[in-house]
Amino acid sequence: MNTALTTRAAAGTPRLLLRLEGLVLLAAATWAFSQTSQSWWLYAALFFVPDVSFAAYATGSKPGSMAYSALHSTIGPAILGLAGLAFGSLLLLGVAAIWAAHVGFDRALGYGLKYATGFSDTHLGRIGRNPAGA
Repeated sequence: MNTALTTRAAAGTPRLLLRLEGLVLLAAATWAFSQTSQSWWLYAALFFVPDVSFAAYATGSKPGSMAYSALHSTIGPAILGLAGLAFGSLLLLGVAAIWAAHVGFDRALGYGLKYATGFSDTHLGRIGRNPAGA
């Protein structure tokens, strides 16, 4: 069942601040990655890996939005980064930084966490052919 999105998305100054926050996250996470001594090839190879979550939309909007939002939230990279610190693993810290950089990149472009109503409905506003507040 696909119902219309009734939840208000961020607009105006809050939306701009959220997008700027994404840009800062991208820059900070990329800098953090540079401190791990990992190869920039690893950064390039893994940067778009969270986007494999798009495949879950093949099973429907609800599982698609859940998978996309799970891999595009800062919770995962934060937990992975904490594991990297706990285990003293520069590799885990590097992968966490790459993941966080991707999340920041998407937020800066206006791609927010998804609602189950469809891929275009995000917490930052509607995206795609008929965007709202873009």
